[in-house]
Amino acid sequence: MAKVEIYTSPFCGFCFRAKRLLTSKGVEFTEYDVFMDGKLKKTMVGRAGGLTSVPQVFIDDRHIGGSDELHALDANGGLDPLLES
Repeated sequence: MAKVEIYTSPFCGFCFRAKRLLTSKGVEFTEYDVFMDGKLKKTMVGRAGGLTSVPQVFIDDRHIGGSDELHALDANGGLDPLLES
């Protein structure tokens, strides 16, 4: 199973949506709450090519993007193959 990481913050509807999709697929993921941790936020921004919005999703260290990108990848049939690696 792929290593999945998601950077989130509390009360974020897009974060909830992304986590719900991953959970519905039975994916275990590591969640990083960047709300009160500036160091984690800086790490996320660096990994995400300067993007500051949450969520930011990574699969096997590959930057997927946010919730919209994750759902689009799933709709196009590209998510499951990445998760199976």
